[in-house]
Amino acid sequence: MLHSMSTTVEAAPERSAAEVNEEIRALWRRSGGTLTTEQRAQYQRLVMEWAAATPPSQRAA
Repeated sequence: MLHSMSTTVEAAPERSAAEVNEEIRALWRRSGGTLTTEQRAQYQRLVMEWAAATPPSQRAA
């Protein structure tokens, strides 16, 4: 007997903009206001994630 397997991939739950924003704030607090190259890359990833999670009507113009 053959069984079909699902080929759909469940995406990881997306974080809210508020959750991502809190991580951005924590990164800046930990860094003391100056980001290393590695931290800057992390910051850029977080900002992209925040932008994707923020509805266009709530983004600053």
